[in-house]
Amino acid sequence: MAMEFAMTTIVVDDYDRAIDYYTKVLGFTLTEDTALSPEKRWVTVRPGDIGGSILLAQAATDEQKSRIGNQTGGRVGFFLHTDDFDADYLRMKAAGVVFIDAPRTEEYGKVVVFLDLYGNKWDFID
Repeated sequence: MAMEFAMTTIVVDDYDRAIDYYTKVLGFTLTEDTALSPEKRWVTVRPGDIGGSILLAQAATDEQKSRIGNQTGGRVGFFLHTDDFDADYLRMKAAGVVFIDAPRTEEYGKVVVFLDLYGNKWDFID
């Protein structure tokens, strides 16, 4: 049986604010934005043409709001690969992405940790 990872959720404070960040700052593509009710939308973004998507889920309860920016207890929870580390790093830095350290070279390639709009930690990897 063949399986593939399709999607993960990031809890956000506002759909449109999250869409702007993930598309304009990180350069992801908005793949769906469908109204499900007056309060709820199905919003997905993806960094490339293939691979998994991210569901941007607007927090609806106090418990969900408490998870914004801390979905993984302060650990790196998301991993973004690129085929042009230097160019993408400079583009993202110019767009205001917050990198919490300097790029370094590991045995698997270049890597640097950044914070998304909400403070979730991401590994940006070549």
